[in-house]
Amino acid sequence: MPNENRDDLDALLRVLPPRVHKALLEDPDSEDLLEIVLDLGRPAEARYPDREVTLGHEEVTQEDIDYVAARIGDFGEDNRAGIERTLHRISAIRNRKGRIVGLTMRVGRAISGTIDIIRDIVGAGQSVLLLGRPGVGKTTMLREVARVLSANRRVVIVDTSNEIGGDGDIPHPAVGRSRRMQVATPMLQHEVMIEAVENHMPQVIIIDEIGREQEAEAARTIAERGVQLIGTAHGQTLANLMNNPTLADLVGGIQTVTLSDEEARRRGTQKSVLERMAPPTFDVVVEIQDWEHLMVHPNVAEAVDGILRGRPAAAEMRYRDEDGDIQTERIQLQPPSRPQRGGGMTRGLDEDLEEMEVAMAAPRGRPAEETVRPVRVYPYGISQNRLRQAAKSLQLPVMLVDSLRDADVLLTLKSYYRKRQQPITEAEQSGIPVYVLRSNTAAQIESALADVFGLEVRPDPFELAMREAQSAIHDILRGSRRMVELRPQNAYIRRQQHEMARAANLVSQSSGQEPQRRVRIYRNHGR
Repeated sequence: MPNENRDDLDALLRVLPPRVHKALLEDPDSEDLLEIVLDLGRPAEARYPDREVTLGHEEVTQEDIDYVAARIGDFGEDNRAGIERTLHRISAIRNRKGRIVGLTMRVGRAISGTIDIIRDIVGAGQSVLLLGRPGVGKTTMLREVARVLSANRRVVIVDTSNEIGGDGDIPHPAVGRSRRMQVATPMLQHEVMIEAVENHMPQVIIIDEIGREQEAEAARTIAERGVQLIGTAHGQTLANLMNNPTLADLVGGIQTVTLSDEEARRRGTQKSVLERMAPPTFDVVVEIQDWEHLMVHPNVAEAVDGILRGRPAAAEMRYRDEDGDIQTERIQLQPPSRPQRGGGMTRGLDEDLEEMEVAMAAPRGRPAEETVRPVRVYPYGISQNRLRQAAKSLQLPVMLVDSLRDADVLLTLKSYYRKRQQPITEAEQSGIPVYVLRSNTAAQIESALADVFGLEVRPDPFELAMREAQSAIHDILRGSRRMVELRPQNAYIRRQQHEMARAANLVSQSSGQEPQRRVRIYRNHGR
């Protein structure tokens, strides 16, 4: 199981303004901290994996921001800085005059054991591309790859923002014996990649966030010279990467080919089809859902060809089960496009995405042609980013206001409502409706907005599954049922259901085959 090193967290907390530092120390969950956000004129905010917390009610001042900036390293051209000999990353937001008006302080942690789930792949010498959304843990996994491979190979890290090896000239111990080449500006990253190969004879090159065409070309050059390449890119699936014109070259590139009449008849396709241009730069693509759930494409060339021709592609679902053991399930992924008769692709990927956007354009819970009056919302203790995202997801006209006097409704958390704080009492006295959320999650915020606008939204599958497990546990403890079999769920949800059963001192086990595998909960006979 992954083991986390939190020794450097104090170094980040020490650069915070004293009142923010004190507020964080009072939070019992500070060990799970992901980010601290300081924006001028707003209260400081702490972000955790499942929630966001406002740190007091005092607004961040310019003096607070200057206090932090004076205690960290210098900002580069990418507006990133760090704290020497740590893995923390501080990103700046500047105004038009160049003055810093916002800081995002991401906690950097060295976590060993994160690559156990793909150790066989990276250890086999294959070039591997890690895909995932921002914040999912790509860089943390990349750092652990560097440490493990450097034990018996020559590893060079091309570290654009000092995020892999930490701030300062001496790399963090988390990268093991790897050598680190820093990059003066992000625009020169591709040149440093080539320099690393030509000057330092590496067996492995590690690069974070391949995002430009020159970097994709440099990656191909490195791979063709026989050097193992381990890199990351933003994107959730292989199909996303194929549809990205800048990065498609990493998986061979996509081109339109005109077939002869005879070949088109043989394939059962139109004469113009999409095909892979060249061998992929990376042998393997790993889609990171989280540290314990990965989708592996062990043969990128076959996977890309399968998607383009509308054929199922072989893949591996890797995850940790309830006992912490690594499980591998071989599956056949269906292509994202509708196949033609004979297996060809009728349209390009861009057309498929356009059709998906049209299909999803109508908001959930109301007809597309219906117009809704805008509602002014005053969020108190609610994440504004998640509130905006929820409104966008439901396509509701929500206006966030900074003053209670301008608000139609107030949204707050149960913990704030219990304390009967001043804005809540003022809203009730003024007749402004107050909506109380149990937690600061996207599902809860969407549900609240649905109530505000009088809509019906699809229930969150995760919450439904947890509610079903809780009801089953209640029935068993009450004695009305001896055993309850829950509905089929994916591996992640099943794991959460098992943990709920264990917390209630009940026994649980999974049964059945995917995708019908489910959890059974029953009483411990020894009790």
